[in-house]
Amino acid sequence: MTNTAPTTSPETDSATSPPAIPKRRLMLVHAHPDDETTSTGTTMARYAAEGAGVTLVTCTLGELGEVVIPELEHLRHDNDDNLAPRRLEELTKAMQELGVTDFVRLGGDGRWRDSGMAYDERGGAIAPDEVHDGSFWRADLLEAANELVSLIRDRRPQVLITYDEKGHYGHPDHVQAHRVATYAAALAGVASYRPELGEPWQIQRVLWTAMSAETFREMIRAGREAGESNEWFDSIDLDSDEPPMMTVRDRDIDVRIDGYAYGAQRFAAMRAHATQIRNDEFFFKLQDAPPGRLWEECFRLASGVPLPDGADDLFAGLTLD
Repeated sequence: MTNTAPTTSPETDSATSPPAIPKRRLMLVHAHPDDETTSTGTTMARYAAEGAGVTLVTCTLGELGEVVIPELEHLRHDNDDNLAPRRLEELTKAMQELGVTDFVRLGGDGRWRDSGMAYDERGGAIAPDEVHDGSFWRADLLEAANELVSLIRDRRPQVLITYDEKGHYGHPDHVQAHRVATYAAALAGVASYRPELGEPWQIQRVLWTAMSAETFREMIRAGREAGESNEWFDSIDLDSDEPPMMTVRDRDIDVRIDGYAYGAQRFAAMRAHATQIRNDEFFFKLQDAPPGRLWEECFRLASGVPLPDGADDLFAGLTLD
């Protein structure tokens, strides 16, 4: 397991012994390599650049991910089943682009396997009928949570980011990441619980990733104006009062992070995940978009200290040690 120590930075205390750690500390719990970049990449880049401690916990190595590079299709799970090392290389490159040095896999590399997914009648992701015994979807919840408890107590984040109860779009590994992160955040703060896992630590704020319904509509409009047309694009009803699938109403968003200044880093990190993201994906057409809400990464407050209205900082209103 690549458990690197929290890095020092301009934001750290001046004491030389014991080693200082950043005053602001953020932990993100994601399901597979590339999830961190597509949903929280500019947020990670911003706080890393500002000297905050940023820890990424990835729950699987994405062994069942698709492979969009034809010459590497042999790595797929239904061929050589050797995609994991490649995805770890891509994750490492992506973290270099985002400036994040502390990134680990839950329980160590390969502890739990990508569960794969199927689709329901609405096109949403669900667990497939057959799931590998070693998959993250089948992981014992307490066992997986204990691995994260140890990391939380070691890194001591004030803020933790994960998915909502639907895993954002239904992928079973995302749903499981939500469950594990939620359980671990509660257990980590209990002084009498498993003291061998470290000193208790109470996370001050848990956030869920969120996609703004209005921003999503704006993105779809931009895509249609650019001539983008496919079944997914064409199925979005921009005039409906109901938020499109995978989005939330804007009134439910508690904090927005403006990622414009870190957009180049995010797109470079996306390109690092080369087996998963095509270079001609529509999203790359947005990299020249002017400043505005297309660059925002949004979050909902799940628990902990409320955010002030109009917050643009994950740590706003927190007491920092």
